[in-house]
Amino acid sequence: MIGALNGLLIVMKGLPLAYQKDMQEDKQGAMEAFSALSLAIRAMTGMVLDLVPDEGRMRAGAGEGYATATDLADWLVRTLKMPFRDAHHVTGRIVGLASKQGVPLHELPLKAMQEVEPKITAEALRVLSVEASVKSRTSYGGTAPKNVLSQAKAWLKRLEKEQK
Repeated sequence: MIGALNGLLIVMKGLPLAYQKDMQEDKQGAMEAFSALSLAIRAMTGMVLDLVPDEGRMRAGAGEGYATATDLADWLVRTLKMPFRDAHHVTGRIVGLASKQGVPLHELPLKAMQEVEPKITAEALRVLSVEASVKSRTSYGGTAPKNVLSQAKAWLKRLEKEQK
């Protein structure tokens, strides 16, 4: 589909100011893209219908790779009034320390964090769980369970309306 879009853009860019017969060249790429998209939607629908989520693996995967590091940086900014650029550097050093010790960020001892930034308190540890991270994203489109439930209900309602 990206190739079809690029092809269409190149055809359109190459046109002179007035209508030319070249406009007939835009149809083939659009039709091929539509066909590919239709196939992808059917394949995705079949895959999702057969999907059986493994909640344990999903939960474990969500916490890998120091995914809550941004939450720590946000906490440093919000609570310690630290400029974000400084919070970013402090968080990077703490993540490096956790990585060196081979532990997830939420399991790094408070004392180890305080060696990097003495003002960090035990309160910071509460923002480092995956659950707290997900729950804190309350803006529109965020991952907070309340938001997700609201969106799910809205889409179910819309889909039910469209089926009638």
